[in-house]
Amino acid sequence: MAQEYDLVVLGGGTGGYVAAIRASKLGLKTAIVEKRELGGTCLHRGCIPSKALLRSAEVFRQTKEADQYGITTDTPTLNFTKVQERKQSIVDTLHKGVQGLMKKGKIDVYEGFGRILGPSIFSPTAGTISVEMNNGEENEMLIPKNVLVATGSNPKSLPGLEIDGDFVMSSDEALHMEELPESIVIVGGGVIGIEWASMLADFGVEVTVLEYLPHILPTEDEDISKEMLKQMKKKGVNIVTSAKVLPDTIEKDHGITIQAEVAGETVSYKAERMLVSVGRSANVKNIGLENTDIQVDDGVIQTNEYYQTKESHIYAIGDVIGGMQLAHVASHEGIIAVEHMANNEPHPLDPEQVPSCIYSNPEVASVGLTEKAAKEKGYDVKVGKFPFQAVGKALVHGETDGFVKIIADKETDDLLGVHMVGPHVTDMISEAGLAKVLDATPWEIAESIHPHPTLAEAIGEAAMAVDGNQIHG
Repeated sequence: MAQEYDLVVLGGGTGGYVAAIRASKLGLKTAIVEKRELGGTCLHRGCIPSKALLRSAEVFRQTKEADQYGITTDTPTLNFTKVQERKQSIVDTLHKGVQGLMKKGKIDVYEGFGRILGPSIFSPTAGTISVEMNNGEENEMLIPKNVLVATGSNPKSLPGLEIDGDFVMSSDEALHMEELPESIVIVGGGVIGIEWASMLADFGVEVTVLEYLPHILPTEDEDISKEMLKQMKKKGVNIVTSAKVLPDTIEKDHGITIQAEVAGETVSYKAERMLVSVGRSANVKNIGLENTDIQVDDGVIQTNEYYQTKESHIYAIGDVIGGMQLAHVASHEGIIAVEHMANNEPHPLDPEQVPSCIYSNPEVASVGLTEKAAKEKGYDVKVGKFPFQAVGKALVHGETDGFVKIIADKETDDLLGVHMVGPHVTDMISEAGLAKVLDATPWEIAESIHPHPTLAEAIGEAAMAVDGNQIHG
């Protein structure tokens, strides 16, 4: 028998389950269809497990450096099995939490693969969901007033570099390695590639990164990219930029050998394993979009600012619509979409108010425009920059690399962008995010008293530095 709902969410990842919770709180009868585990990529194959591994790598590195803090230890050894067990324990705990939230919100969860049907005996409009149940039982038919597509994405590969899970991995397979390789080639120097390079280098793996573009972290401010290049080299990571990988040269024999064109020459790179990190592809296939008027361009679903598709009762959020592929963005998009369904007139998301974070060592965090983007938009900019080496708390932590950079409009003093690289900056960026939301100026940030000693003093000093008024630099 078909079940009727106010909202059916296709995909139980971060964006999908947050949207479902919000819908439930608004009084909408809600269901989620999820073919794998609630929590999606972020919880099971992305944000959480990778950060758990990064934390273990950080502790291992710090333990090896304990002597500089006056602590003498025997030579530390790495038990990677326990590292993986800790990671899985964290994932399992959070997974149970999400399941509990579904019960608390009285949200029905269908474990299976959902497809959107066109007009049928169930509904005169497209949107009925047919769920192929994981347990092999007869398909469930769900008739919603609204649909939210939140099917996420999967790791991309390159033609000729197909993922085999053994020699060639995506981040999905890398998260489940039973033991670390002695060496690895990472294809792609974006966010995921650099996080893995940092982690594996801290674990003692010999790492080479091959990046097609002239800079690693190409979407970050150029000063951030340059600093990260310096810090990765300091770790011993071999970073090769402007490298065109030649997939047809790959050889798998007791490891991986591959060639790349670099500065007009063909160079060979050999390692035990390869990690392909070249972005993600939206999951738009086989979910029934062809049964609707939904428009798909360049592999992603097209929506308006409230995440409505061309079928006004069908919405889409997260990686499946492209844009900023971040878990917290998907969650916010989901809330906006649900609020719009409920006629609550939500404010559209402003990409320039979205903080982004990279959890490498050192960390990177940013919000707003890069200096280059601000200039391209026609702003006459002024910049304040302050190094962590002049901050007492950074010296206490023994992590003095990096800086805070603030970009402002010289004419209006409006805050345009904040970019940080250094210790714990992913925890500090929210101050800058709030400043953007409140349309603060650097002067107002500087007027906010930053306690001493804290790493956040670097934000206050950088804000003062915009007009040359920094105290300690």
